[in-house]
Amino acid sequence: MAEEEKKEFWRWTESNWKNPDINWQDGQFVTVGIDVGSVSSQSVIMVDGQVFAYGNMRTGSDSPESANNALNFALEATDMKADRMDYCIGTGYGRVNVPMADRAITEIACHARGANFIYGPEVRTVLDVGGQDIKAIQCDEKGKVTNFLMNDKCAAGTGRGMEVFSDLLGVPINDVGDRSLEVKEEPPAVSSTCVVYAKSEATGLLRKGWSTEEVLAAYCRAMAERIYSLVERVGVEPEFAVTGGMAKNRGVMDRLMPMIGLDRMQTQWDTQIAGAAGAALFGYALCQKGKGRKK
Repeated sequence: MAEEEKKEFWRWTESNWKNPDINWQDGQFVTVGIDVGSVSSQSVIMVDGQVFAYGNMRTGSDSPESANNALNFALEATDMKADRMDYCIGTGYGRVNVPMADRAITEIACHARGANFIYGPEVRTVLDVGGQDIKAIQCDEKGKVTNFLMNDKCAAGTGRGMEVFSDLLGVPINDVGDRSLEVKEEPPAVSSTCVVYAKSEATGLLRKGWSTEEVLAAYCRAMAERIYSLVERVGVEPEFAVTGGMAKNRGVMDRLMPMIGLDRMQTQWDTQIAGAAGAALFGYALCQKGKGRKK
């Protein structure tokens, strides 16, 4: 029982990957993008503009250390050394604290460029639901930002909010989306996505006899409505893509998309690496212009 009580339901699955079809020693430029977010950190290593390896893990309490950990996690799957990189760009919430970065670029620009890469040049609207904020971005066929809107810095409707809710209800975060869809009838949204008030409201609903699935459904719907209010303000142009961890939550996404009236684009890539991938691509473009590190 004590062991069950200590279980960290919010803990999502970390991952790293290496492309078996790329030999980094044959490449001209090795560029790295490191996205240090408030909840997760990603590192993408590219060889001549193609993904060679990546790491996706939890952000720790220290941004420089989180950047190092994410890079080392990506390198773990390879025989490459960190000093092989020709250019490194930091992005995300902790972008100014990436110790090995040659430059920092905003996550807005990097997510647009990364979405263009992982979804394709048709993408025109990008929704990024991060750990502490939500961004709705419009971009052109090259992944260049043309317009964007961002919510206030608040955990409501974000990845961190979902983590808190997952822990409160004792449901592993990877199961939240599917469990929220296991309801006979869709309940109304909770009245607030504010983490403090939502926790209180959820507890009250459980006492009234609501099932865990019904409470999850009510919270996922509230999150979808909050996200939609932001997307609606920036305007939605198809094709529509979602980046970040929330793209993996069917409970939110399957409720959001009917509100928007579009199908979202699909990708084989991990949606959490978009920002780091965009950063690595910016680094590759700079190397092609002769801005790489002098060896």
